[in-house]
Amino acid sequence: MPDDDASPGSEMAWVDRATELLDTRFAIPGTSIRFGADFLLGLIPGVGDAISLGFSGLLIATMAKHGASPKLVLRMLLNVVVDAVVGSVPVLGNVFDLFFKANSRNLKLMRQYYDADRHRGSVWPLLLVIAACGLTLAALPLLVLAWLLRQWLG
Repeated sequence: MPDDDASPGSEMAWVDRATELLDTRFAIPGTSIRFGADFLLGLIPGVGDAISLGFSGLLIATMAKHGASPKLVLRMLLNVVVDAVVGSVPVLGNVFDLFFKANSRNLKLMRQYYDADRHRGSVWPLLLVIAACGLTLAALPLLVLAWLLRQWLG
């Protein structure tokens, strides 16, 4: 959860801590390979990937709230989508999660963006379009099911 202090610095510090927890908190002994909760959650079929995707979305929303441009948010979303799609493949997805680390990639993109002082602009119109598309995709199976039931019943 974000800090009680709602200042931009504290929320971005929360992004740093959450990213570290999700991607690099632990190390495989005797190697330089690091992993985090994202990898561990990926071991739980379906549910773990959904929880991880939710955390990644929350991190992107926090970054967007602090000035990420629509182009930057799209790049971050692409990282998360690649992580979610490949990460959903049994075994291969877990190995992929050890090395891809979408949240760390997104944090690096955000830092580069801030260093270049390009953190102005509103991303909310883009996020609203993405949310509308997501809701439409989520509702589509229900609409198809309702149509099939109407055809079957009547």
